[in-house]
Amino acid sequence: MNNTHCGLSRIALSLSIAALVAAPAVAAPAAKRVPASAATVAAAPAPAAEILPVPLNPVVPAALRVCTAKTASGLGTRVLKAAEGAKPGASDYVLVNYIGYLAANGTVFDQNTSQAFPAGGVIKGFSEGLQLMSKGSVWRFCIPAAIGYGEKGAGPIPANADLVFQVELVDFKTEAEISAMRAEVQKQQAGADAPAQAAPAAPAADKPKN
Repeated sequence: MNNTHCGLSRIALSLSIAALVAAPAVAAPAAKRVPASAATVAAAPAPAAEILPVPLNPVVPAALRVCTAKTASGLGTRVLKAAEGAKPGASDYVLVNYIGYLAANGTVFDQNTSQAFPAGGVIKGFSEGLQLMSKGSVWRFCIPAAIGYGEKGAGPIPANADLVFQVELVDFKTEAEISAMRAEVQKQQAGADAPAQAAPAAPAADKPKN
Protein backbone atom coordinates (compact mmCIF):
# COMPACT_ATOMS: atom_id res chain seq x y z
CA MET A 1 0.00 0.00 0.00
CA ASN A 2 2.80 2.39 -0.88
CA ASN A 3 0.38 4.89 -2.48
CA THR A 4 -1.46 5.80 0.71
CA HIS A 5 -1.23 9.48 1.55
CA CYS A 6 1.06 10.64 4.37
CA GLY A 7 -0.70 11.29 7.64
CA LEU A 8 -3.91 9.49 6.74
CA SER A 9 -3.57 7.17 9.71
CA ARG A 10 -4.69 10.09 11.90
CA ILE A 11 -8.01 10.22 10.06
CA ALA A 12 -8.69 6.64 11.18
CA LEU A 13 -9.16 7.96 14.70
CA SER A 14 -12.11 10.01 13.47
CA LEU A 15 -13.84 7.17 11.66
CA SER A 16 -16.30 4.94 13.47
CA ILE A 17 -15.25 1.36 14.13
CA ALA A 18 -17.89 -1.29 14.64
CA ALA A 19 -17.80 -2.79 18.15
CA LEU A 20 -16.60 -6.36 18.40
CA VAL A 21 -19.17 -8.80 19.72
CA ALA A 22 -17.68 -11.25 22.13
CA ALA A 23 -18.42 -14.86 21.32
CA PRO A 24 -20.33 -16.70 24.07
CA ALA A 25 -18.14 -18.71 26.34
CA VAL A 26 -18.45 -22.47 26.06
CA ALA A 27 -17.69 -24.63 29.05
CA ALA A 28 -14.92 -27.10 28.39
CA PRO A 29 -15.73 -30.75 29.09
CA ALA A 30 -14.20 -32.13 32.26
CA ALA A 31 -10.96 -33.92 31.62
CA LYS A 32 -10.86 -37.63 32.41
CA ARG A 33 -8.38 -38.66 35.02
CA VAL A 34 -5.66 -40.83 33.55
CA PRO A 35 -3.68 -43.16 35.79
CA ALA A 36 -0.08 -42.11 36.15
CA SER A 37 1.06 -45.46 34.75
CA ALA A 38 -0.85 -44.83 31.53
CA ALA A 39 0.41 -41.29 31.04
CA THR A 40 3.05 -40.78 28.39
CA VAL A 41 5.64 -38.08 28.42
CA ALA A 42 6.19 -36.29 25.11
CA ALA A 43 9.76 -36.31 23.94
CA ALA A 44 11.41 -32.91 23.85
CA PRO A 45 11.98 -31.67 20.28
CA ALA A 46 15.52 -31.73 18.99
CA PRO A 47 17.04 -28.26 18.53
CA ALA A 48 16.96 -27.14 14.89
CA ALA A 49 19.74 -25.27 13.13
CA GLU A 50 17.41 -23.65 10.59
CA ILE A 51 17.78 -19.89 10.25
CA LEU A 52 14.53 -17.93 10.05
CA PRO A 53 14.29 -15.39 7.23
CA VAL A 54 14.32 -11.69 8.08
CA PRO A 55 11.76 -10.24 7.99
CA LEU A 56 9.61 -13.19 8.99
CA ASN A 57 6.78 -13.38 6.45
CA PRO A 58 4.07 -16.03 6.58
CA VAL A 59 3.12 -17.92 3.42
CA VAL A 60 -0.55 -18.17 2.41
CA PRO A 61 -1.67 -21.58 1.03
CA ALA A 62 -2.49 -21.88 -2.68
CA ALA A 63 -6.22 -22.40 -2.03
CA LEU A 64 -6.39 -18.90 -0.51
CA ARG A 65 -4.78 -17.27 -3.55
CA VAL A 66 -7.62 -17.78 -6.03
CA CYS A 67 -10.85 -15.93 -6.76
CA THR A 68 -14.21 -17.08 -8.16
CA ALA A 69 -15.33 -14.08 -10.23
CA LYS A 70 -13.72 -11.53 -12.53
CA THR A 71 -14.55 -8.00 -13.61
CA ALA A 72 -14.08 -6.52 -17.09
CA SER A 73 -10.70 -5.07 -16.04
CA GLY A 74 -9.40 -8.50 -15.04
CA LEU A 75 -9.78 -8.00 -11.29
CA GLY A 76 -10.59 -11.29 -9.60
CA THR A 77 -12.92 -11.26 -6.59
CA ARG A 78 -14.34 -13.58 -3.98
CA VAL A 79 -16.77 -12.56 -1.25
CA LEU A 80 -15.62 -14.07 2.05
CA LYS A 81 -18.15 -12.27 4.24
CA ALA A 82 -21.18 -10.64 2.63
CA ALA A 83 -22.79 -7.38 3.75
CA GLU A 84 -25.51 -5.13 2.41
CA GLY A 85 -25.56 -1.37 2.07
CA ALA A 86 -23.92 1.59 0.36
CA LYS A 87 -20.52 1.30 -1.31
CA PRO A 88 -17.71 3.86 -1.24
CA GLY A 89 -16.89 6.03 -4.24
CA ALA A 90 -13.40 6.81 -5.49
CA SER A 91 -13.28 10.09 -3.54
CA ASP A 92 -14.53 8.57 -0.27
CA TYR A 93 -12.17 7.73 2.56
CA VAL A 94 -12.15 4.09 3.63
CA LEU A 95 -11.05 2.41 6.85
CA VAL A 96 -9.80 -1.12 6.19
CA ASN A 97 -8.00 -4.13 7.58
CA TYR A 98 -5.99 -5.92 4.91
CA ILE A 99 -3.40 -8.57 4.12
CA GLY A 100 -1.45 -8.48 0.85
CA TYR A 101 0.45 -11.46 -0.56
CA LEU A 102 2.00 -12.66 -3.80
CA ALA A 103 -0.19 -14.85 -6.00
CA ALA A 104 2.81 -16.90 -7.18
CA ASN A 105 4.03 -18.22 -3.85
CA GLY A 106 1.78 -16.79 -1.12
CA THR A 107 4.47 -14.67 0.54
CA VAL A 108 2.86 -11.92 2.63
CA PHE A 109 4.39 -8.54 1.77
CA ASP A 110 2.11 -6.21 3.73
CA GLN A 111 -0.65 -6.26 6.35
CA ASN A 112 -2.31 -3.58 8.41
CA THR A 113 -5.35 -2.77 10.50
CA SER A 114 -7.38 0.43 10.74
CA GLN A 115 -5.77 2.03 7.70
CA ALA A 116 -7.53 5.10 6.28
CA PHE A 117 -7.05 6.52 2.79
CA PRO A 118 -9.08 7.64 -0.25
CA ALA A 119 -10.53 4.71 -2.17
CA GLY A 120 -9.12 6.19 -5.37
CA GLY A 121 -5.66 6.80 -3.91
CA VAL A 122 -4.29 3.27 -4.26
CA ILE A 123 -3.42 0.92 -7.13
CA LYS A 124 -6.15 0.52 -9.74
CA GLY A 125 -7.16 -3.05 -8.87
CA PHE A 126 -7.40 -2.35 -5.15
CA SER A 127 -9.40 0.83 -5.77
CA GLU A 128 -11.85 -0.98 -8.05
CA GLY A 129 -12.36 -3.73 -5.51
CA LEU A 130 -13.03 -1.31 -2.66
CA GLN A 131 -15.85 0.29 -4.64
CA LEU A 132 -17.59 -3.09 -4.91
CA MET A 133 -17.71 -3.61 -1.13
CA SER A 134 -20.29 -2.71 1.50
CA LYS A 135 -19.36 -1.74 5.03
CA GLY A 136 -18.66 -4.83 7.16
CA SER A 137 -17.89 -7.14 4.25
CA VAL A 138 -14.66 -9.08 3.68
CA TRP A 139 -13.44 -9.75 0.14
CA ARG A 140 -10.48 -11.32 -1.60
CA PHE A 141 -9.02 -9.42 -4.55
CA CYS A 142 -6.85 -11.18 -7.15
CA ILE A 143 -5.07 -8.31 -8.84
CA PRO A 144 -3.15 -8.88 -12.10
CA ALA A 145 0.11 -6.96 -12.44
CA ALA A 146 -1.43 -4.79 -15.18
CA ILE A 147 -3.77 -3.17 -12.61
CA GLY A 148 -1.32 -3.56 -9.74
CA TYR A 149 2.28 -2.33 -9.61
CA GLY A 150 3.06 -3.35 -13.19
CA GLU A 151 6.54 -3.61 -14.62
CA LYS A 152 8.20 -1.52 -11.90
CA GLY A 153 7.03 -3.41 -8.80
CA ALA A 154 7.32 -1.74 -5.41
CA GLY A 155 9.54 -2.60 -2.44
CA PRO A 156 9.12 -6.33 -1.72
CA ILE A 157 6.73 -6.69 -4.70
CA PRO A 158 8.62 -7.91 -7.79
CA ALA A 159 8.02 -6.52 -11.27
CA ASN A 160 5.02 -8.00 -13.10
CA ALA A 161 3.76 -9.69 -9.93
CA ASP A 162 0.13 -10.71 -9.57
CA LEU A 163 -1.17 -9.89 -6.11
CA VAL A 164 -3.85 -11.10 -3.73
CA PHE A 165 -5.43 -9.03 -0.97
CA GLN A 166 -7.85 -9.98 1.78
CA VAL A 167 -9.72 -6.79 2.65
CA GLU A 168 -12.26 -5.94 5.37
CA LEU A 169 -14.13 -2.67 4.85
CA VAL A 170 -14.58 -1.47 8.41
CA ASP A 171 -16.08 1.93 7.57
CA PHE A 172 -16.06 4.74 5.02
CA LYS A 173 -16.82 8.45 4.95
CA THR A 174 -17.46 10.91 2.15
CA GLU A 175 -14.99 13.66 1.38
CA ALA A 176 -17.52 16.19 2.75
CA GLU A 177 -17.78 14.29 6.04
CA ILE A 178 -13.99 14.18 6.36
CA SER A 179 -13.76 17.92 5.64
CA ALA A 180 -16.37 18.60 8.33
CA MET A 181 -14.42 16.44 10.81
CA ARG A 182 -11.21 18.30 10.05
CA ALA A 183 -12.92 21.67 10.44
CA GLU A 184 -14.35 20.63 13.80
CA VAL A 185 -10.94 19.43 15.01
CA GLN A 186 -9.32 22.69 13.88
CA LYS A 187 -12.05 24.65 15.65
CA GLN A 188 -11.50 22.75 18.89
CA GLN A 189 -7.72 23.20 18.62
CA ALA A 190 -8.11 26.93 18.00
CA GLY A 191 -10.33 27.22 21.07
CA ALA A 192 -7.83 25.32 23.21
CA ASP A 193 -4.90 27.45 22.00
CA ALA A 194 -6.64 30.82 22.47
CA PRO A 195 -5.25 32.72 25.51
CA ALA A 196 -7.69 33.15 28.35
CA GLN A 197 -9.04 36.70 28.64
CA ALA A 198 -7.68 38.57 31.62
CA ALA A 199 -10.24 39.13 34.37
CA PRO A 200 -11.17 42.81 34.87
CA ALA A 201 -9.28 44.53 37.69
CA ALA A 202 -11.18 45.01 40.93
CA PRO A 203 -12.13 48.66 41.63
CA ALA A 204 -9.82 50.49 44.04
CA ALA A 205 -11.17 50.80 47.58
CA ASP A 206 -12.17 54.29 48.70
CA LYS A 207 -9.73 55.93 51.08
CA PRO A 208 -11.18 56.54 54.55
CA LYS A 209 -12.11 60.18 55.18
CA ASN A 210 -10.37 62.03 58.02
